[in-house]
Amino acid sequence: MTIFEEMTGLAVRTGAINLGQGFPDEDGPLEICEAARAVISSGANQYAPGKGLPLLREAVAAHQERFYGLAPDPETEVVITTGATEGIAASLLAFARPGDEVLTFEPFYDSYGAVIGLAGATHVTAPLAAPDFLPDMAALEAAFSQRTRVVLLNNPHIPTGAVFPRSVLQRIVELARKYDSIIITDEVYEHLTFGISHTPVAGLPGAAERTITISSAGKTFSLTGWKVGWLSGPAELVAAARTVKQFLTYSSGTPFQAAIAAGLALPDDFFKGIAADLERKRDILSAGLRAAGFDVFSPQGTYFVNVDTAPLGITDSVDLARRLPALVGVAAIPVPVFCHPEGAERTRSLLRFAFCKKAAVLEEAAGRLATLSEKL
Repeated sequence: MTIFEEMTGLAVRTGAINLGQGFPDEDGPLEICEAARAVISSGANQYAPGKGLPLLREAVAAHQERFYGLAPDPETEVVITTGATEGIAASLLAFARPGDEVLTFEPFYDSYGAVIGLAGATHVTAPLAAPDFLPDMAALEAAFSQRTRVVLLNNPHIPTGAVFPRSVLQRIVELARKYDSIIITDEVYEHLTFGISHTPVAGLPGAAERTITISSAGKTFSLTGWKVGWLSGPAELVAAARTVKQFLTYSSGTPFQAAIAAGLALPDDFFKGIAADLERKRDILSAGLRAAGFDVFSPQGTYFVNVDTAPLGITDSVDLARRLPALVGVAAIPVPVFCHPEGAERTRSLLRFAFCKKAAVLEEAAGRLATLSEKL
């Protein structure tokens, strides 16, 4: 059982508000949902092409050009995947082999370690430390080696909420060039940043020829259950990932793919609005977490806020996470589960909360959390 299943089960049994797993409790935009219904009704319910509907591949290419000035060829440089998770898996399995190293930041999204293990590669990490969760550049450089086949870069970063500045991203590109590493970027929170713009790695000098960019519709449109993602990059890298992808799901979600194409064409005000709304929710929850006595590390992006439990005299966030639903009726995820043993020790007092919920739910959670210190 994963920690997500455990915390969700605890939330259900205790009636707690589940701020553990990062899924919204509101539907995505009505026009996208209506588009899916229309496509289903029209009979477009069979297999999509293995690399995705042309309509969506063209929409992804247009999105990259509209927001970032990038211009991937929708025919040879874009593939639609079953969520970003499949795109990451297909890319890692295409390029990482036994004896290779894959470098990620730590804490890291749990699927990274699993797929690196499936590939038979070695998972190497560079630490991100509170309060800003930005890498120590000397430690980052030391984590590279002649065996670094892939750098898997998640930005905006989960679970920390950090958004890496251009200077950090450019240094990663320079190191990847030095060691002839492929860069795989997980950019699913690209539109969910607060007061700071997202910088796609592929647009940086020296990056385009070695970078696969991955994103998805789930977080941007609050449609996580549709599992529609995409990857883009140089034709030869994309072809290698597509070769693996065809033996994972081959294709999926035909009507959802068509509907997401419509979503990517929504006006700029929509994309600005979702970030502004999420920032307000971040602030509601953060106020409750401060009232609870935690040190709160305000994120620059994503769905998540991290806190340090140490000011309350707690040094084991895993233990607190298991007690929290019964104590105050709120569930969270301990950050050490996103780390290797050494990183888990370094982050052992950190706890992560999701704020991608209705404002009223977050206000209720904030009120419950404010009572924590008196119940410990």
